[in-house]
Amino acid sequence: MDVFRKNDGDLNGLDQLRALISTGQRPPMAESMDFNLTEVEQGRAVFEGMPSRALYNPIGSVHGGYAATLLDSACGCAVHSCLTAPQGYTTVELKISYHRALTDKSGPVRAEGTILSVGRRVAFAEAKLTDAAGRLCASATSTLLIFDKVSG
Repeated sequence: MDVFRKNDGDLNGLDQLRALISTGQRPPMAESMDFNLTEVEQGRAVFEGMPSRALYNPIGSVHGGYAATLLDSACGCAVHSCLTAPQGYTTVELKISYHRALTDKSGPVRAEGTILSVGRRVAFAEAKLTDAAGRLCASATSTLLIFDKVSG
């Protein structure tokens, strides 16, 4: 099963995400940045990744975009897990607070996203990114637009 194909549109959001985990499939972005969806349940999603020197910015730490990507993915997939098959979503706003720099010595990091509320057209989620020692490295809140996917 390829959950990225349009004819797999009969799966609700939670089943799509569970299929990604069970088949080991990753969207191309997750392959490029080497992170994985590791846990999902309705209203909650967890991503894990390993920051490396390949992600460093000019000042010698992991670029903030890496944390932002993990947090956005966790918030988005928490919402995705609550959607019906014909629904999609997109991030409207993402607010990130950086608490601690990431380096290649941070060890595996974990971004856990949870739903704050889901309406007919708008959802709100939050996520926290922790390092291998369980220290908070970044946090985010997100506003997401829910829409009906166009078939065809």
